[in-house]
Amino acid sequence: MIKKLLLALFLFLQFFAFSQYKPLSEKATVSVFTCGRGNELYSTFGHTAIRIKDSENFFDVVYNYGAFDFRTENFYLKFVKGDLQYFINATSYEDFVFEYQMDQREVVEQTLNLSLEKKQQLFELLTNSLSSEESHYTYKFIDRNCTTKVLDKINESIGKPFLQKVDDKTITYRELFYPYFDNYFWYKLGINIIFGAKTDAKAEKLFLPVELMNSLDKAIVGGKPLVTKKEILVKGSNKLESEFSFLNSIYFIALLLFIIVILRKRFVYFSYLFVLGLLGVFFCFVGLYSFHEELLWNYNALLFNPLFVILPFLRGKWFKNFCITSFVMLVIYSVVMIGKPHLPLMIPFILANGFILFRFLKQYKKVQNENF
Repeated sequence: MIKKLLLALFLFLQFFAFSQYKPLSEKATVSVFTCGRGNELYSTFGHTAIRIKDSENFFDVVYNYGAFDFRTENFYLKFVKGDLQYFINATSYEDFVFEYQMDQREVVEQTLNLSLEKKQQLFELLTNSLSSEESHYTYKFIDRNCTTKVLDKINESIGKPFLQKVDDKTITYRELFYPYFDNYFWYKLGINIIFGAKTDAKAEKLFLPVELMNSLDKAIVGGKPLVTKKEILVKGSNKLESEFSFLNSIYFIALLLFIIVILRKRFVYFSYLFVLGLLGVFFCFVGLYSFHEELLWNYNALLFNPLFVILPFLRGKWFKNFCITSFVMLVIYSVVMIGKPHLPLMIPFILANGFILFRFLKQYKKVQNENF
């Protein structure tokens, strides 16, 4: 432990001394790392970092804007609210790469064709980020993350918004990130349920690591490619390719809802709808509470209807009217969902809710006829 602390202190002092007094040499290089996906939710989309190497001055540092502290007080509440602070850190090249080697996550390096002046300017921008109020920033899924921060610094050093998105801008953000969860059904279901209307907008912003990598590949500076060299530093494994699991699939949800429907027990129906209603209340609350714009205007509340919370306690015409209202909202939701990538995930819920509400209305009509 003491050796690690001394090593960290040595690296810090070396970095501080170099960054304060020595300019980059002609041998200095700037490169961007695009890191592969991981098994944790926060690493689903990969990662971006930037490396500055100066062999003449024995300097090789990777700047990472994706650092956060799990020990932050009320970590998950801050994350949901959208005011969780991420920060930049600087680490040695060896330590950075070693972490990805241990996780068997791919690391691709793209060396940039920048003048020494631009390299120096970028180096100073990154150094200032470490020691100023820029060191911390409020994370936003689309608008502000490790990729957008690196993109901003490169554009700032060049002096204009040079790098632009070259990937498909006609698809929506939801369509863009949907395939990332192919091996994680419950993540895919949860993310698509809690994300609102903003993610159905056209994906015009560059915010994913692989998008930045593609944009760098196609960028031209002074008639020459911006990327002079591209190589794989760490080869990733195929461990994300998991075998089919029934419990980790839409078929499990479909079977569970089918069992609920065929039981034809009012208590089971009410319990099921009550749980959906609680989820709907949560979505509405989070949309108002959170600073994440992706959670606003969540039309999934039409399916996970907050009205379901009070439905079991209603009687007579109130019960009938709430069932009709809920059914109409379900129809509206079905229309809204046409063309959405997550429609297949929602079909079992749409069918189950529709059947239960229709059955409630049919039973109500039958009771009324008997009383008459």
